[in-house]
Amino acid sequence: MSGPTDYSGVAALSICEALMLAMNDNRLLPEHEIIGVLSDAASTHENATGSDAEMEMHRAVADMINQIIAGGNSVRRP
Repeated sequence: MSGPTDYSGVAALSICEALMLAMNDNRLLPEHEIIGVLSDAASTHENATGSDAEMEMHRAVADMINQIIAGGNSVRRP
Protein backbone atom coordinates (compact mmCIF):
# COMPACT_ATOMS: atom_id res chain seq x y z
CA MET A 1 0.00 0.00 0.00
CA SER A 2 1.34 3.41 -0.95
CA GLY A 3 1.46 6.23 1.51
CA PRO A 4 2.90 9.70 2.08
CA THR A 5 6.40 8.30 2.64
CA ASP A 6 6.32 6.52 -0.72
CA TYR A 7 5.13 9.68 -2.45
CA SER A 8 7.82 11.73 -0.74
CA GLY A 9 10.49 9.29 -1.89
CA VAL A 10 9.31 9.35 -5.50
CA ALA A 11 9.13 13.16 -5.43
CA ALA A 12 12.65 13.40 -3.98
CA LEU A 13 14.02 11.02 -6.61
CA SER A 14 12.39 13.02 -9.41
CA ILE A 15 13.72 16.31 -8.06
CA CYS A 16 17.25 14.94 -7.64
CA GLU A 17 17.25 13.48 -11.14
CA ALA A 18 16.09 16.79 -12.58
CA LEU A 19 18.80 18.66 -10.66
CA MET A 20 21.53 16.28 -11.84
CA LEU A 21 20.34 16.56 -15.43
CA ALA A 22 20.33 20.36 -15.18
CA MET A 23 23.82 20.37 -13.67
CA ASN A 24 25.07 18.17 -16.51
CA ASP A 25 23.25 20.16 -19.21
CA ASN A 26 24.62 23.44 -17.86
CA ARG A 27 28.10 21.96 -17.47
CA LEU A 28 28.17 22.53 -13.72
CA LEU A 29 29.12 18.89 -13.13
CA PRO A 30 30.52 16.49 -15.71
CA GLU A 31 28.93 13.08 -16.15
CA HIS A 32 31.68 11.28 -14.23
CA GLU A 33 31.04 13.49 -11.19
CA ILE A 34 27.32 12.79 -11.31
CA ILE A 35 27.99 9.06 -11.57
CA GLY A 36 30.37 9.49 -8.62
CA VAL A 37 27.61 11.10 -6.55
CA LEU A 38 25.28 8.22 -7.37
CA SER A 39 28.00 5.67 -6.57
CA ASP A 40 28.69 7.33 -3.22
CA ALA A 41 24.98 7.26 -2.37
CA ALA A 42 24.77 3.57 -3.27
CA SER A 43 27.86 2.78 -1.18
CA THR A 44 26.39 4.57 1.82
CA HIS A 45 23.35 2.32 1.70
CA GLU A 46 25.40 -0.81 0.94
CA ASN A 47 27.47 -0.20 4.08
CA ALA A 48 24.60 0.85 6.36
CA THR A 49 23.68 -1.14 9.44
CA GLY A 50 20.50 -1.54 11.41
CA SER A 51 17.60 -3.86 12.04
CA ASP A 52 16.57 -6.47 9.49
CA ALA A 53 13.87 -4.14 8.16
CA GLU A 54 16.32 -1.23 7.92
CA MET A 55 18.88 -3.41 6.16
CA GLU A 56 16.25 -4.57 3.65
CA MET A 57 15.39 -0.93 2.92
CA HIS A 58 19.07 0.02 2.51
CA ARG A 59 19.70 -2.91 0.16
CA ALA A 60 16.67 -1.96 -1.93
CA VAL A 61 17.80 1.66 -2.14
CA ALA A 62 21.36 0.66 -3.10
CA ASP A 63 19.98 -1.70 -5.76
CA MET A 64 17.80 1.06 -7.18
CA ILE A 65 20.71 3.50 -7.38
CA ASN A 66 22.96 0.88 -8.95
CA GLN A 67 20.27 0.13 -11.54
CA ILE A 68 20.15 3.83 -12.43
CA ILE A 69 23.93 3.81 -12.91
CA ALA A 70 24.00 0.54 -14.87
CA GLY A 71 20.94 1.36 -16.92
CA GLY A 72 22.50 4.47 -18.37
CA ASN A 73 19.45 6.54 -17.55
CA SER A 74 19.05 10.02 -18.91
CA VAL A 75 22.01 11.34 -16.88
CA ARG A 76 24.35 9.37 -19.13
CA ARG A 77 24.80 10.71 -22.62
CA PRO A 78 25.38 8.32 -25.55
